[in-house]
Amino acid sequence: MSSVPDIAFLENGILAGERAALARAITLVESRRADHQAAARALLEQLMPHTGKAQRIGITGVPGAGKSTTIEALGCNLTAAGHRVAVLAVDPSSSRTGGSILGDKTRMERLSVDPNAFIRPSPSGGTLGGVTRKTREAMLLCEAAGFDVVIVETVGVGQSETAVADMVDIFLALLIPGGGDELQGIKKGLIEIADLIVINKAAADPDLAERSARQYRAALHILTPASPDWTPPVITASGLKNDGLNRLWAQIERHREVKSANGERAARRATQNARWMWAMVRDRLDEAFRAHPDVAAQAHDLERQVRAGRMPASAAADRLLKAFGL
Repeated sequence: MSSVPDIAFLENGILAGERAALARAITLVESRRADHQAAARALLEQLMPHTGKAQRIGITGVPGAGKSTTIEALGCNLTAAGHRVAVLAVDPSSSRTGGSILGDKTRMERLSVDPNAFIRPSPSGGTLGGVTRKTREAMLLCEAAGFDVVIVETVGVGQSETAVADMVDIFLALLIPGGGDELQGIKKGLIEIADLIVINKAAADPDLAERSARQYRAALHILTPASPDWTPPVITASGLKNDGLNRLWAQIERHREVKSANGERAARRATQNARWMWAMVRDRLDEAFRAHPDVAAQAHDLERQVRAGRMPASAAADRLLKAFGL
């Protein structure tokens, strides 16, 4: 995308539900060019009145948990029921390893050709903050285009789980059947932020899956729930067999009803929006700081000295901040 696109043309295309316009708008959002970023902000501002109506779902899972298979099966079920489904895949490791995002899209072959679905990998931008910023904006664009279910998938690397949980209405942890050793291997933090736990691949060994579900239910009873009105359910399912996914969707809908009734859904979104604003401020300040010519002239040498142990990090930071004018 070399030139700045016609914002009014993109806006009209998105509101008409045109997937090509949506894809081009997300590409605009992803661009690092200052004029593209300004155009993207203008586009988002125009589209904001048309956002906010979708069910925002975050999904993470341990390696091999069958996320792509489950998302495709769930997505196809939803489009068959009249929903329009967008899938945004987040992989903060992609800038380092090449990632597997595009592989996720090719594995969702049926959903990727469904006219009522849209699958898009989210760029890392080199940092997790870049991932979440672009993903949030892509999510708003999808909502403006009429997608009423937006699924944000994370590979579960590092802080990506918490970051994605902070941009969705409900956060699902997709796990595989196993014994106590597996339970010990799951980070407590993941269990604490999950609104719903799904033991996937249950068809292979239903008894083992149910035993794992009981263990997670017991573990959840030890923790104080984030809301007095919602204790995260633990259910079993099989994405490959499309078994239990109706129960999964029913729990997602029940979560929406409960959280809407007690006001926590609206409060959660309001808090997310405020955090997003400050995250954007931090990102823009960081970009401006690093681009400042006096900072850029010293940064490499100062970092080299800090790495070699010849200068305290605090002293190097003081010099860079002074160069910036602080």
